[in-house]
Amino acid sequence: MTCKKTQGFLESADIAVAEKVDASKIRMGPEQALELLKGMKRLMAARGKNVVTFELGKKKPADETLLAHMIGPSGNLRAPSAKVGAVLVVGFNEEMYRIALLES
Repeated sequence: MTCKKTQGFLESADIAVAEKVDASKIRMGPEQALELLKGMKRLMAARGKNVVTFELGKKKPADETLLAHMIGPSGNLRAPSAKVGAVLVVGFNEEMYRIALLES
């Protein structure tokens, strides 16, 4: 459901997606999820209306902390996930996407 909400938001905001990966076909485990953070300055993760933001600079949180917000019950990267500039967003919250888009 959140993937459909994300797609609807991106279409309504007229935002082009550079690359789309079907999470039901391509699974990303914890190691691959951490690889997505390389070169990112921030991780924003949403669950419902709750959004947490992690700065990934010199005082980056422990991998276990980051993974707790990135990995779902299946053991794979939660969907939807998107790289927006130097921000990795996980989950869907419209306000979170707006903030990430403004920063990129």
